Parts: sequence; structure tokens; C-alpha cells
Amino acid sequence: MIVRNVFRSLFLSSISNCRSMASVIKLNVNDTDTKAAVLKAVSSLQAGNVIAVPTDTIYGVAALAQDINAVKKLYAVKGRNGHNPIAICVSNVQDLFRWSHVTVTQDLLNDLLPGAVTLVFRRKPELNPEFNPFTDLIGIRIPNYPFVQQIAAAAGSPVALTSANISAAKSTLCVEEFENLWPHLDLVFDGGIIGDSEEARLGSTVINLSVPGQFTIIRPGSVYQKTVDILKNKYGLKEFR
Repeated sequence: MIVRNVFRSLFLSSISNCRSMASVIKLNVNDTDTKAAVLKAVSSLQAGNVIAVPTDTIYGVAALAQDINAVKKLYAVKGRNGHNPIAICVSNVQDLFRWSHVTVTQDLLNDLLPGAVTLVFRRKPELNPEFNPFTDLIGIRIPNYPFVQQIAAAAGSPVALTSANISAAKSTLCVEEFENLWPHLDLVFDGGIIGDSEEARLGSTVINLSVPGQFTIIRPGSVYQKTVDILKNKYGLKEFR
């Protein structure tokens, strides 16, 4: 833990010395403004930066999963290493088949996505081997938040996405709650307050679907009961605890 924290401090110090505080961009509902924001987000990601975005659950920090240097920055911002996996965000259901070995029907995927769930499957070798290197599984999200979907579509590459907080700290519902991370980010997209209760901080429901015919709840998250009902009652999957 001490070594990890020292590495994080040194890495983040080197980033901070090279750049100033993140630019904060207020998101608007106007389509033209949103498109401009998407272009800025994608440009920053493709330059190897880490950015912050609102999602359908909590605020997240993001980098391109196929860019190993960007992934290292993301791990440092989070205070993580490769032993604590990070999910990827994609823009549509078909992308799940590109990056993972899907074990369920497309109808099931369509019932859950887009939504506040992270689906875990076995990863395909096309995914950056230095991203989450200590597991053969990958969590995949399609947030029910058009701005994030548009970023994932325009980036042309899976977007590593994790909560905008240091690991083990409280998840965040507005940009002011993670101001301590701003010096280590390139852009912060401010979508306002996402939720108004502590329950809103639960994040996505994480389900392991890597074994055909069954599921395991890794994290109950914000749509636990709805998700379990779909998996059990509609598709007949068995829960493995």
C-alpha cells in the first residue's frame, strides 16, 4: 500500500508539473453544444489524456483502454494498479461481441443496455493486454447517457471508465466533489448534480455473465432487483453465489 501510494504521488506530481488545472466544460442540452463537447472529449482522449464525465449513475474518469500510457495515468489518478479491474464503455451492443466472449442472447443484452449495469464476460485478445492484466475478464458498460455513448462511438476505441474518486473513497454526484482530482485531468465535463441521495452513489450493478446459463452479482449497485428479475424470470439464468 505504501509503495503504491508513493508511486501514485510521484506519477501524479510529474503530470501536474507539466500542466495546469483541468478545464471545466459545462454541458448543455443544445445538440450543437453537445457535439462540440464530444469533439473536445475525443480529441483529449486521443491525445492520451484522462477526462471526467457524467454518466447515468455517478461521475466517472475516462481514458482510452487501448492506449497503455493513458491507462497508466488513469490507474495513477485512481490510486489503483492492474489488480483492481476497470470497466470499459462502448457505444452499442454489437461492440460487446468485439471485445468479449458474450454468453447470452442479444435480446438479453438489449433488455439491460443501455443502462446502469456493468456486464462481465471473458475478454478477447484484441483488448489491450496491459489493461487489467491480471484477469481474463472484462466489465463492459453502455451508460444510458447519450453524451458518453457519443464519446465512445466517436473515439473508435473502448473507453476505460471508472468512478471519479480515489479508490475506496465516496463516489461523486457533482464535479465539485472530486476537485482534488482536477489537477490530474485534462477536461472536466460538468453535467450538474446527477442524484440527490446517498443511494444515488451506488453506481452500476455489476454482473458476472462469463459462465453460460448463470450469473453472479459482483456489486448490487443501483438497479439490482430489476436486473435480477430480468435474468431469472425472463431468461431463466441461475444465480451462483
